[in-house]
Amino acid sequence: MTADNPLSTDPDQTGLSSVLHRNIDALRERREREAKAATLEERIAGLVTRFTGSMAFVYIHLAALAVWVSWNAGLIPGLKPFDPSFVILATEASVEAIFLSTFVLISQNRASAAADRRADLDLQINLLAEHEVTRLLQLTAAIAAKVGVTEAHRPELSELKRDVAPEAVLDRLEDTEESEKA
Repeated sequence: MTADNPLSTDPDQTGLSSVLHRNIDALRERREREAKAATLEERIAGLVTRFTGSMAFVYIHLAALAVWVSWNAGLIPGLKPFDPSFVILATEASVEAIFLSTFVLISQNRASAAADRRADLDLQINLLAEHEVTRLLQLTAAIAAKVGVTEAHRPELSELKRDVAPEAVLDRLEDTEESEKA
């Protein structure tokens, strides 16, 4: 929006309109608020998950595993093996896997909740846009009828002017899924 015209959406030097800048800023602020609202446990789970999903984690594990195996296989002179059957290594790996999978699940639950909120927002915006387009079609048809444009009476336009009932669409989708499963 420019100072001359508050409804203007002229793109700036970046090619983005002021509305897009506002939306991007609003989403960034929302994510920052959500990050601040995260519990200590969620933040810890996020940090652990980010680190364990990194190449640094892989390199550290490869190095530790190489040292462990070399030591306990007797390949390092002067060091007496402490886990020659690798039972301790297997136990340690199993316990680590339990904790890492739990941290990943915690992070996925949080990400899933955020995705559900975004999906709900998308649905609401899509329903609003559909409603607005339907009203615009009705208004355009009324104007066309008033000025005598006969093209406005095409059958597909009358169908497009009808409101869509989202619950009916969901019911139809569920019926289709159920019939495909059967």
